[in-house]
Amino acid sequence: MTETEKIAFKNKLKQAAQQLIEQRIAAAKTLIDNAQEAANSEEKSSVGDKYETARAMGQLETEMHAKQLAQQIRELALLHEVKADIVYHVATMGACIECAAGTFFIAAGLGKQTIAGKLIIYLSPQAPLAKLVQNKKKGESFVFNGKETVIEAIY
Repeated sequence: MTETEKIAFKNKLKQAAQQLIEQRIAAAKTLIDNAQEAANSEEKSSVGDKYETARAMGQLETEMHAKQLAQQIRELALLHEVKADIVYHVATMGACIECAAGTFFIAAGLGKQTIAGKLIIYLSPQAPLAKLVQNKKKGESFVFNGKETVIEAIY
């Protein structure tokens, strides 16, 4: 891959991550609205405890989705800091790392995603694996899933 191709590929990875996070944000907002609407529409019945329990459950569900929304907003903000237009020579935020265990992109914690027919493991810069490979260079190794893995390329 040429330097231009590497940058284009990383930009594609970043764009895919942004779309995924934006979808998760929209889904979380919808779930919050639905949970709030369900809690608000719960009618008071002759059994008062049932009404109070349903409203409390709706409030808990709303709070859970609000936490997920906040996490996705933080992920998106972190992703905006990623510089995908630089070819890196050490593992750092914005770097793509290729090895026998797979291709890692240090940008946002999105797990395994298939982008352009290739399996990519998105790592948050705070993830233990990202910290493990931090500042490593091509040819250096690290232990992944109990196996020693050699970094074949970084860009």
